[in-house]
Amino acid sequence: MKLDILAIGAHPDDVELSCSATIAKEIEKGRKVGILDLTRGELGTRGTAEIRDKEAKAAAGILGVSVRENLEFSDGFFVNNVAHQLEIIKVLRKYKPEIVLCNAVDDRHIDHGKGAQLVADACFLSGLRKIETIYNGNSQEAWRPKNVFHYIQWKNLTPDVVVDVTGFMDKKLASVKAYSSQIFDENSEEPETPISSSNFLDSITYRAKDLGRLIGAEYGEGYTVSRYVAVDSLFDLK
Repeated sequence: MKLDILAIGAHPDDVELSCSATIAKEIEKGRKVGILDLTRGELGTRGTAEIRDKEAKAAAGILGVSVRENLEFSDGFFVNNVAHQLEIIKVLRKYKPEIVLCNAVDDRHIDHGKGAQLVADACFLSGLRKIETIYNGNSQEAWRPKNVFHYIQWKNLTPDVVVDVTGFMDKKLASVKAYSSQIFDENSEEPETPISSSNFLDSITYRAKDLGRLIGAEYGEGYTVSRYVAVDSLFDLK
């Protein structure tokens, strides 16, 4: 299966919290989108890895993604090295996405910045023919995504690109709420975390509203890039 977009997150729920409205919009346009989780989030204060597996599956169903995989890297301890890069390269060459969405380049959780660099490096290396990978007993062809976009997470980074996601916030919020072990629940007896407060849940909407305001839309999702975004014409810009 060839994907148009592969959204990658260090933990299950990173993608939903950060870029799921963009995903929902592209899926409605007929594009094929997949999600790749690097870890199972097993170090999370609330819930368990098994619970988050179920929540991730439910969220994927809400968004309508074509595929969701988990590389089961070690939560908190994965590193940007050859072994980890090669595992991501295998997935990139398997699905051949045109666009990769991945973690914020700078954030509160150390896995987010690490994941951002790891994925960006893997996307580049995946295009080198002399790096050999095998999948299901077959040699894979080199593949490099056309663009890598880093979504925005805890910190309010200044975006380079903002996508108008008006009309898709309901689906985003539904996918986020699939992670019931992690987000605000007034009846939960689990320890409080930075993302379990009602303020954090509300922030998903008010950040999207603010980014939307800045581009003249109702809602927006922002991304940073490491390379210039090219357009054929200035008239392509909204």
